[in-house]
Amino acid sequence: MTTAEGYRLIEDVRSFGDPPPLFVLTGGDPMRRPDLVDIVGHAARIGLTVAMTPSGTAAATRKRLTELRDAGLSRIAVSLDGPDAATHDAFRRVRGSYDWTMRIIQETADLGIPLQINSTVARLTYPHLREMAERVRALPVVLWAVFFLVATGRGAALEQITAEECEDVLHFLYDLTPTVPFGIKTTEAPQYHRVMLQRRSGLTDAGGDGTFVPKPGSGVSTNGPAQQRIRSSRAVTDGNGFVFIDHLGQICPSGFLPAVCGSVRQESLVSIYRHHELFLKLRDPDALEGKCGRCDYRAVCGGSRARAYAATGSPCGSDPLCPYQPRS
Repeated sequence: MTTAEGYRLIEDVRSFGDPPPLFVLTGGDPMRRPDLVDIVGHAARIGLTVAMTPSGTAAATRKRLTELRDAGLSRIAVSLDGPDAATHDAFRRVRGSYDWTMRIIQETADLGIPLQINSTVARLTYPHLREMAERVRALPVVLWAVFFLVATGRGAALEQITAEECEDVLHFLYDLTPTVPFGIKTTEAPQYHRVMLQRRSGLTDAGGDGTFVPKPGSGVSTNGPAQQRIRSSRAVTDGNGFVFIDHLGQICPSGFLPAVCGSVRQESLVSIYRHHELFLKLRDPDALEGKCGRCDYRAVCGGSRARAYAATGSPCGSDPLCPYQPRS
């Protein structure tokens, strides 16, 4: 997309209204765009909060980061997938990636730009998760975003963890949250909202089969989360609070759900997001199929639509990374 097309897209994003969406520049590597500072400056001037995810390469120089900060960049997010060079570089398949990433982290901290760490949970990284948490704890981060692998694109060559291992990770993150000074969010694991509800309401998986029941003496009703007076914001999922535009202007529910629904070169992003049939279906809990469609937590979770699409070919299918067995 040209600079002019980028400006038009930014203005379209701003027309969503207030509060304005978070605008994230990703890639590939956005640092490769010569007009990046202008793009960030235009978005910041019209009231968007702008974040960026540079690749761990030499392109993210201190000079470039300084220019971006001065243009109004609100956050840098970098991918760190292992607690040391050996594990990170093995996952990224690029020798030296860890060292470049750590340099960007240091420069970002020195410049006072808020820092986010993105980490992927997959078969290769799962054994190092607890070490990874301690590594992140030692860094000046505001948010740890934990990405659960979706077997699509380059991720199709990687192996996912099991549903039971995913559940263990989510409980680990829940226990970790009150002990660290930064926020923790999950990407493509909206079942974290179910786990939070269950943990807060005294439910336990006593049989280890994904069927949660009240702990003895907890006084919790078995009539489902609506009866437990638990408040938790719904998950942001593919096409539901999130939308992705690729470098050619094509609109998809997310980068992990590559179903093209239009192009910002011909249509309004706001109109596609609000009215396209697929986006409407992704926001309708009653459109979900299989186990997700029967789940009593479907309105706050909904499952990963991208993972369902990758696994079943249907964006409304069941998320195979969730072991929960609905009671209804």
